[in-house]
Amino acid sequence: MTFSKANINQLDKIFELYSAAIENMEIQGIHQWDEIYPDKEILRQDISRNQMFIGEKDNKIAVCFVLNEERDEEYNNASWICPDARFCIIHRLCVNPLFQNQGIAGQTMEYIEDLCNNLGYDSIRLDCFTENPYSRKLYDKAGYTVTGYADWRKGRFELREKKI
Repeated sequence: MTFSKANINQLDKIFELYSAAIENMEIQGIHQWDEIYPDKEILRQDISRNQMFIGEKDNKIAVCFVLNEERDEEYNNASWICPDARFCIIHRLCVNPLFQNQGIAGQTMEYIEDLCNNLGYDSIRLDCFTENPYSRKLYDKAGYTVTGYADWRKGRFELREKKI
């Protein structure tokens, strides 16, 4: 898989990927995302701010994610492992349904950790929907510790961190 920054010309394909993932999650009873979040404008901003990455496999976008230091106020609810660390936050990690169950998410997490380490971050933080067993399993396996909880419009989310 090849990772790169997303460009604005890929917006429609990226939006289609998120839409397909939302549809797939709904079928599985995972009501994490919808037509409000993440919408096309949020994805456009991610790309414009140079914060969205894509992973391509077989000339198709297999995964998308955003990396930055931006956090919601709810992140203050956590007892962070590294409270004074320089941290990066993973947002909107999404595997294309065509590539699910192929180890793409695990490869992506390894790439993110290497990238963040090379950029001088001490830890990585994220939030994980408590009703998404697939993402919880992914983050457990990757060594992310639950440090608190946030309650947003769609429900409860775990706040997680990993020292890198």
